[in-house]
Amino acid sequence: MRTQVAITGAGPAGLLLSHLLHRSGIESVVLEARSRDYAEHRVRAGVLEQGTVDTLIGAGVGERMLREGLVHHGIELRFGGAGHRIAFEKLVPGRAITVYGQQEVVKDLIAARLAAGGQILFEAADVVPEGFDGPGPRVSFTVGGERRVLEADFIAGCDGFHGVCRDAIPAGVLTYFDKEYPFGWLGVLAAVAPSSDELIYASTPRGFAPHSMRSPQVSRFYLQVVPDEDIANWPDDRIWAELAARLETVPGWSLATGPVLEKGITAMRSFVAEPMQYGRLYLAGDAAHIVPPTGAKGLNLAAFDVTVLTEALAAWYSAGDSSLLDGYSRACLRRVWRAQHFSWWMTTLLHSFDSYDAYDRRLQESYLDYLCSSEAASASLAENYVGLGPHLRSDG
Repeated sequence: MRTQVAITGAGPAGLLLSHLLHRSGIESVVLEARSRDYAEHRVRAGVLEQGTVDTLIGAGVGERMLREGLVHHGIELRFGGAGHRIAFEKLVPGRAITVYGQQEVVKDLIAARLAAGGQILFEAADVVPEGFDGPGPRVSFTVGGERRVLEADFIAGCDGFHGVCRDAIPAGVLTYFDKEYPFGWLGVLAAVAPSSDELIYASTPRGFAPHSMRSPQVSRFYLQVVPDEDIANWPDDRIWAELAARLETVPGWSLATGPVLEKGITAMRSFVAEPMQYGRLYLAGDAAHIVPPTGAKGLNLAAFDVTVLTEALAAWYSAGDSSLLDGYSRACLRRVWRAQHFSWWMTTLLHSFDSYDAYDRRLQESYLDYLCSSEAASASLAENYVGLGPHLRSDG
């Protein structure tokens, strides 16, 4: 097989890259280890920055998102027995977030690629990227019991944190920056209408508890738990009781409950691999960086990475200009590190740490109070939360 860009991973990064390349007249083939059904139903991120929304609309894949997505113009920080709204419409006029599940973005992108005749090879096993340190990159893989080779000009590693592309880069090339947090999130998807019109971030001595949503009929909740917690210790009744204890701290507010559709525990970590490229292999999304979900940045960073990579590949194919490809990592990392800091900051701001003494807890309470009483501090949170825009690149 032969294509221009071989893409590993049919998550948001790989699919959006393939779609954007197609719109630039560049061919690609996407290899995905899982089935199409798995890719389209894996529940992950659900908050889209303004810039990501604009990218999807501009790429012609935003119609269903505009129809079904929930546009929010603020979030609520809940602590000390009161709720405090961060009003985007006042602090960052004209910008908002859209709640639209990652699996819905994936469905839209798969449909768009297949409608355009794009190639997505699902259940591609034993993927091995090779030759990317020279002019002849290739990816070997097995589909339907047959070993095949895909030759390409470039390889885009969009295969996630546990994918094969990052590990295929020779030892000593990459520098890793890694932080693990002393807690995890127990995520719950429930068939119940949201109890709030906007996202709630509740910080309590019992631990952190966000209340999100995926649709007018489906809610998404999280509970801070110990990182090695066994999900078997959390029957549905206990989950609802703990959510109520952490969220029902504002007079007159009550939590609606319903059937639990899905639950699982995810460890929290921050991770960056630098540089995000080697030879003709380019890493994007979770293959290059991970953020704790507190700041809602993972999918949005992936969308930014592939937008930058598309621009660089288009310059190479149209004019033979390799300067943007050479500077891909540098162009992405400024935004990556801004998102890393914001996600770390939101995580430390809202979670309960076992290592905190009384002094640390009072400092946390003081900063939360300052954040919600200072317009300048609230504006900084709002600006980072809705997304800083395409200008945040090292090349200006």
